[in-house]
Amino acid sequence: MGTTITVKNIPPELYERLKQSAALHHRSINSEVIVLMEESLAAKKRKPEDFLASARTLREKAGRYELKKEFIDRAKREGRP
Repeated sequence: MGTTITVKNIPPELYERLKQSAALHHRSINSEVIVLMEESLAAKKRKPEDFLASARTLREKAGRYELKKEFIDRAKREGRP
């Protein structure tokens, strides 16, 4: 049997998003909280080699696009979507 915790003062908007996420995944709110905590904590245990491999892959994909300074400056002024 696991340990029990209580979370207090959850903002209503956050609780609503949690409920929606739980319903989307067909889980109870409690189960959704556990899954989200596991995913969040597991993300920090990523091996450096795996992180570098994914960064290289992303860099290769992004290398196909040439972003000119004018485009970046305009995007900054207009606000990015």
